[in-house]
Amino acid sequence: MTVFLPAVEPTLPASEVVWHFAFVTGKLLVPDEANLQLLTVSQTLFMPSAQSRHYLGRLEGIDCWASVLPAEPVGWKAVPLRAAMMQMPEPLMMVAARAAQVLEWDRAHRYCGACATPTEIRTGERARVCPACGHIVYPRLSPAMMALVWRGEELLLARSPGFAPGIYSALAGFVEAGESIEDCVVREVAEEVGVTVRNLRYYGSQSWPFPHSLMVAFTAEWVSGEIVPQEGEIEAAGWFPIDALPGIPPRFSISGHLIRDTVAAIRDGSLR
Repeated sequence: MTVFLPAVEPTLPASEVVWHFAFVTGKLLVPDEANLQLLTVSQTLFMPSAQSRHYLGRLEGIDCWASVLPAEPVGWKAVPLRAAMMQMPEPLMMVAARAAQVLEWDRAHRYCGACATPTEIRTGERARVCPACGHIVYPRLSPAMMALVWRGEELLLARSPGFAPGIYSALAGFVEAGESIEDCVVREVAEEVGVTVRNLRYYGSQSWPFPHSLMVAFTAEWVSGEIVPQEGEIEAAGWFPIDALPGIPPRFSISGHLIRDTVAAIRDGSLR
């Protein structure tokens, strides 16, 4: 099992090589040759020009840093984070997600949201503090539910306007203030496709750095209702036999795991 030990301050002595997750205009730097192993470089490579730099922890004993650079260094190119993560093994993918969220928190909270004073990094914890009013801001997480609705040997899959052509996935939506995850599942399913569900089963969760979500996935059994796609949110939705699914997300995302594992559970009879 790959071990990542999160930390705010570097542990001494520093590791001989370092994982650098460096971003330019919101995109992750990767080597021109697309050899992701070249991300393990000397500790000083990105330090001189870094506009923002944060220690993340250690992955299998190797220090991990997140930084923002003003431009692409020679021999590197900036690519969208989602595309870069799809090429990474899971341990690196999750640290890249952490790096993106830490940098977004740092970017979005340079000024106090209560009094507009410039904030400062708080020593010893991942926080920015206002020196004028004392307001403290920690990295933000936005919980969101994902629900894969099933009926017999069919799955309810949908696509939003921003999906890649031909791709369908499970339903998803953000938790509202004062709402439990379970209440959110029932509400969002009803809003997005007009059906009611029961028998919610927790599947798993995934940090999703677009920009700072925590996806909490469930399966849910259909109870009643005909599919009515929510205008402006759902482009298309339908019931699909498990042996005739449309294009679905890769295992890069929790939705890809959820759909494939639910199909297996229906086939072996463990989902009732």
